[in-house]
Amino acid sequence: MEQAVQTRPRSHIFAVFREALGGSHRDFTEGDIRRAIVVLAIPMILEMIMESLFGVVDMFFVARLGVDSLATVALTESLLVLVFGVALGLSMATTAFVARRIGEKDPEGAAVGAVQSIAVGLLISAIVGTLAILFAPHLLSLMGASDSVIRTGTAYTRILLGGSVTIFMLFLINGVFRGAGDPALAMRVLWLANGINIVLDPCLINGWDRSRA
Repeated sequence: MEQAVQTRPRSHIFAVFREALGGSHRDFTEGDIRRAIVVLAIPMILEMIMESLFGVVDMFFVARLGVDSLATVALTESLLVLVFGVALGLSMATTAFVARRIGEKDPEGAAVGAVQSIAVGLLISAIVGTLAILFAPHLLSLMGASDSVIRTGTAYTRILLGGSVTIFMLFLINGVFRGAGDPALAMRVLWLANGINIVLDPCLINGWDRSRA
């Protein structure tokens, strides 16, 4: 009897994890609220871990190119935190708006809010990208970069910050998925993106010929 009581909580926990990682399309406004929170929270936590993994992988492979290259990545990633902050704030607002409309059984309103959020994200990313392309050397200088780092890393900073539209779209689209009650899909998108990043980083950073050696 005691053994049966002990196995029930374990099986219940495993069932919750399977549902969280596999994705659940049920109505979260009904049923056990605690289970719903856990099912939604687990993919979100794993998604945040995946987002922080991009910079770590980049710095691991770039470290082989020298101190200036590594400093460029570190400084640019620090600047990128500001972009992450804006994108994350807009993503959280999008999640809240979409979740409210989904809870009100208004999928059309949720779709309108999602499209408007993406439009705002495109506008902000265009402004951020333009400023980054124009003032990349000045931004590195403000971060304390040496002259050699600025010469080496200006192009990298321009490309990474200039392409911030991809960051905004990643945050916003995943925010829409979370608000619609499908955070597992957003999590799997980050898994796929990190997998591509890990495979292509050594090839694009060290060169295709070196990667074969």
